[in-house]
Parts: sequence; C-alpha cells; structure tokens
Amino acid sequence: MRLSYSSLNTYQQCSLKYKYREIDHIAEPKSKEQVFGTLIHSTMKSIHTSATLPPSLEQAMNYFAKRWNSDVFNSPAEERAAFSQGVQIIQKYYRDNDISRATILDLESAFRIEIGEKHDRHTVSGIIDRIDKTPDGYEIIDYKTSRKMPSQQDIDNDVQLSIYCKAFLDRYPKERERISAITVSLYFLKHGVKLSSTRTAAQLENVESVFLYVIHRITKNEFEPTLSPLCDWCGYQKICPLWKHKFADTRKLETDDVKQAISDYLNLKGKLSGEKIHLAKLQALILQYMEQEGVDRVFDNYGIIGKSIRKTYKYDEGKLRSILEPLDKWKDVLKVDGIALHNILTVLPSPVRKEVENAKTLDKESVGLSIKKNTIEADEALNF
Repeated sequence: MRLSYSSLNTYQQCSLKYKYREIDHIAEPKSKEQVFGTLIHSTMKSIHTSATLPPSLEQAMNYFAKRWNSDVFNSPAEERAAFSQGVQIIQKYYRDNDISRATILDLESAFRIEIGEKHDRHTVSGIIDRIDKTPDGYEIIDYKTSRKMPSQQDIDNDVQLSIYCKAFLDRYPKERERISAITVSLYFLKHGVKLSSTRTAAQLENVESVFLYVIHRITKNEFEPTLSPLCDWCGYQKICPLWKHKFADTRKLETDDVKQAISDYLNLKGKLSGEKIHLAKLQALILQYMEQEGVDRVFDNYGIIGKSIRKTYKYDEGKLRSILEPLDKWKDVLKVDGIALHNILTVLPSPVRKEVENAKTLDKESVGLSIKKNTIEADEALNF
C-alpha cells in the first residue's frame, strides 16, 4: 500500500474523509486557504530556482500577483486582505533572508521509501519543500502558511519532519553516521519564524509504526467520521452522516431554472460591465469639468456630486524605529502598517506622536466622486 504524510494526516483527522478522498476519489473543492498556500509555496520555489542571480523582491511580487486567483474568495474585502497578507509574507521573507547566500541542494524533492517487514512492505511518499547544505550538515525545510504555531515539543516529535528526515537518509545513507548534523525545520511564513529540531535513529524507527498502524486500520476498512472544528472547512459535509441534518432541506434544481439563470446571469453581467465603463467615462468628464471651472461640487435636481480625495501614507521605517524602539513599542508595529500604528499612537506622549507624524509621507492620492442624493426631488422627477 502507498501512503503519503498528507494522507496519513487526513486519516488521523477524520478517517471517513480519507475514504472519500483517497479510496472513493470524490473530488473536494480547494479551499481559499489551500489555494493561497499553494501559491505561496510556488512563489518560494521561484525565488530559489534561479541558477544565476536570484529574482529581486519586485520580480517575486510580480510572480505572486500574476498567478493570483480571485475566484475562491467570498468578497472583495476578503480577497484584498489575503492578497495583502501574501505581499507581507514575501516582503518579510526578503527582509529576513539573504536569498543569494542560500546553498540549496534540492527544491520540492519527491521521495518514495519502503517500510514494514519483507512479507508486508508498504510505500511512503511525499515532497520535501527544500533541502539546504549547511556549514555543519544539512537542513530539511517545510514551509507553512498556517496562522497557528506549534510548541517546540511538537516540533521535536513532528511525524512529518521525522519521515522527511528518514527519506533524506534513504537517499544519502552515509549521512546516517552524522544524523545529529541534520536539522529539520518548519518555516511559518506568516510569522517569519522557523522552528527547528533534530532526530535520533530511534525516532526514525518509531515513525514507521505510526504509518503501519494507520495502514493496518485502512486495510481493515475502519472509516468512522470524526466530529471536530475542522468540519467547518471540510468539503464533504453534504455526504457526511454527521452533517445530514444541515442539508436535509436541500432540493435539486430544475434544469429549466438553471438554464434561465445562466442566460440571465450572462446578460446582466454584460450590462454591468458596460455600465461600469460608462460610469468611468462620466466620472472622468465631470472631474475634467470641475478642474476647468475650479469647483469641487456640481448640482442637479437629483442631488450633489462632490470631489473626494483619498490619500494613503507610508512611513520611513528607519525614523519610526528610532522613535519607537526606545519606548519598547517597535515590536508592536514591525509590519509598519497604519492599523498597528493607530492602535499605539493613542498611548504615546504628545511629543512622540508629533515625531511619528513627521515620519509620514504621502504615498498615493486618488480622486473620486461622492454623491448626496436629494431623495424628495428625485422621487418627484421619477413620477413625470
């Protein structure tokens, strides 16, 4: 039997989910977290793939932006937050790492190793994100985009890192004599924190038993559903016996209704696209008139249109650090964003707040239109 760490983890979380995915091959839509994590992993690989000069921060950002998928997000606000988080991860990675000095042995290294007795052999497979050559030995690195970080004790006993180390030694058996010089790490990209550990020969022997135990249960057809907080993110809820009540009132859609919905959607989508273009042209014309006449507001029976200016600011990181670090506030705004600064400005002395304001420079300015409708007059006009 063949089992990957990902499949093992799925079985340990919920054995019925494993059955749906790996045995019944029922497709599960990728969640926005999975799509985001896949793109970040791909970006990390692109950063370190170059055989000559590594890509600049700007090139890495372009790679990320060009492959961004907006379809998986529920709202524009959710998408903006996720995209911003991705940008921050890449920026922080470049700040914390000297890309040109990394000595990388392999990226996304696929492996297959055999476990079990001769009469009962099984295969464990997987992909190691990154293997580095270090001055003392080697480092096996797996990227994580999760928000939650485990304890050091969890890292010291992590099954994924153990099986990766075992796979590495299967490829380079001479390194078994120097196992203490092999570092295994989980790099939590959202936090910019790498948690590392080592493995002993005994740990690598014991990790086989974890896989063999799960394989034994799979071969005995033990697939019971597990109720947990992870159910909220599971794509199999509609067919899971623990969640039937949630979808009891679901009815199949009539084919004619669906056909009409598709037709109406396409027509409406076309109209909305045209209206957006028309609206943009009208806005440009009105702003041009305001500029020509030197006015900030224009009037009509329906209401008032005023010019609105949106400004965003950026902060000089060096100046901010020199101001806030002596006050032990720098760690609160390591990302140097407006929200974090706003949260601590209220507790700073007035002279310090003025210094922070002096460190602010205009980043972007955009001009738009705001509308104040005259409801009564508009209603009367519509009656004619």
